[in-house]
Amino acid sequence: MHSNSLINETSPYLLQHAHNPVNWYPWGDEALQKAIDENKLILISIGYSACHWCHVMEHESFEDEAVAQIMNKHFICIKVDREERPDVDKIYMEAVQMLTGQGGWPLNCFALPDGRPVWGGTYFPKRQWQQVLQQLAELNHSGKDKLLEQAEALTKGIQRLEMPLAEEAKTPDIYQSLVNAHNRFDKQFGGFGKAPKFPMPVALNLIHQIGDLKKDKELLSFLHLTLDRMASGGIYDQAGGGFARYSVDERWFAPHFEKMLYDNAQLVSLYSNAYKTSGDTLYKRIVNETIQSVKQELTSSDGLFYSALDADSEGEEGQFYIWNYDDLTNILGEDEHFFKYFNITENGNWEMGKNILHGGITRNSYASLNQLEPASFNDQINKGLEKLYQHRKKRIRPGLDDKTLTSWNALMIKGLCDAYQALGDADHLKMGQEAMKKLLDRVQQKNGNLFRTTKNGISKIDAFLDDYAFMIEALMALYEVTFDDAYLSKARELTDFTIKEFYNSTAQVFYYTQKSGEQLIARKTDVQDNVIPSSVGTMANNLIRLHQLFHLPEYEAIANQLISKMYQLAGEHPTYYAQSALLTFLQSRRQEIVIVGKDAHDYRAKLQKQMRPGVIYAGSKNNQSTIEVLKNRYKEGTTLIYQCKNKSCQLPVDNPELLP
Repeated sequence: MHSNSLINETSPYLLQHAHNPVNWYPWGDEALQKAIDENKLILISIGYSACHWCHVMEHESFEDEAVAQIMNKHFICIKVDREERPDVDKIYMEAVQMLTGQGGWPLNCFALPDGRPVWGGTYFPKRQWQQVLQQLAELNHSGKDKLLEQAEALTKGIQRLEMPLAEEAKTPDIYQSLVNAHNRFDKQFGGFGKAPKFPMPVALNLIHQIGDLKKDKELLSFLHLTLDRMASGGIYDQAGGGFARYSVDERWFAPHFEKMLYDNAQLVSLYSNAYKTSGDTLYKRIVNETIQSVKQELTSSDGLFYSALDADSEGEEGQFYIWNYDDLTNILGEDEHFFKYFNITENGNWEMGKNILHGGITRNSYASLNQLEPASFNDQINKGLEKLYQHRKKRIRPGLDDKTLTSWNALMIKGLCDAYQALGDADHLKMGQEAMKKLLDRVQQKNGNLFRTTKNGISKIDAFLDDYAFMIEALMALYEVTFDDAYLSKARELTDFTIKEFYNSTAQVFYYTQKSGEQLIARKTDVQDNVIPSSVGTMANNLIRLHQLFHLPEYEAIANQLISKMYQLAGEHPTYYAQSALLTFLQSRRQEIVIVGKDAHDYRAKLQKQMRPGVIYAGSKNNQSTIEVLKNRYKEGTTLIYQCKNKSCQLPVDNPELLP
């Protein structure tokens, strides 16, 4: 069997291509130097292991001997896992978006030997791909002036986009901006815009936090509509728990079946906080089921979290998750209410006569409409789902991306902390603590750096800003639910390293890559929230929160500069810059709740069952902590709760119920 240079990689996505007849190289000095030596264009082909159309293009083109012959003759072909090398992906994605007005994966971008892009696109059918290859090969032979001109224009554009920060502006009214953004809200099915529809937990968190603080019934109603629709829709794995990456329609009915760790991590946080403010048992169930699905499907034997489950199995998208009518009747019998609730039909509710389980309305609503007793109906539904889950275990499973990414693991640890706050289940906390311990063991380097990824005992690639930002956030989340100072000590250590390596004091911005690391054709930043939070926004929040605990004016100054520079964008597009919008809104509302004394953990647990936007918790059972905000707070024989703001505290109370 033919093997190429990807055979020695650890990325599951790269290994998927290791036996293609294409002479793929991983991104690195060898491939880039070879392009210079042979004066060939580089093809940078970027994707990820759970990407359906990446698989399609591989099968159609990259496994084809004739296509591979053209690629090998005229190009140096580089395969990139966008999850391992988001820095490379950012640059060439931007180039393709400038060329075509859109982006996505697979991403195929052609570049000069020095890395400057000249042309690109996303998925190409085989015949079109062959034409593209021939045309670019010809241009490299006889039209180099055109290629150089294009490369120069694209590179200048990418470098101009390097600093998408607005000038400082007047503090915007974020609440009014959010209310004015209602045209993005789908008032019928929840979520934002039309199909395809992504959960967008960062934007939903903004709506929840501000809606709760302002007691805005319309914002909260939209949030609950979205959460309810997602929870009962096909985007949620009704039999096994956990969410798919997005819905191909606006109703949350038919998912693109891949499951990503980062989505499920953030949705655990979102539903946990929604349970705090609503007490809705649906949200509690979704949190527990999603965590259980991560535990069953995406957790390694040593407690770290894998990256993703593929959309495909047995060569078909969604095959693992969908059902034909005969299978369902054989497993469940003629269960009228189960079939009706999940919209199951004999001819199928989806493609090829298959059924996707989706509820459309919540179980209690269905039960009341059909004059059923809710508890017994829920029990009936759960028993049916358990039968399907057990039957599904016999199926061929989707492919697993079993690499561990530092940033995504940190998001999951944060989610587990949020779940522990809301539900009080010690197993959730234990899962998060064990993951953090193992993660630090694997990715912490002696020079203070972190690694981006680890797999099979091999940790590699210097970490990016999101790895540091989300790790610091997760460490602080663990501190808040344990009051273990060691977590804060590590958070400060990583923060100081991040400022040293990623922050530019002249431009007043965090870059996505380290100044001492590999230098690409542009050094990018990361200020817009998407399906994953902006790492710059997360760092600003980290700095503010660490300042609240330690009184570090240098941290506060950096954070306030970042926040003020984002005023205009946050005010104009609050759901696209949701972290910056929330940071702006909370600037005058930040508080610290300090709990000191023998009952500190009991009081903490009671208080953290409420959602308090802008609050950070600090505490100790004794007088041993050296954290600034805890100094001179301890009093022998009692447990006191202080509510503090701007280094000033109200008189303490000795009962959580007395706290406003």
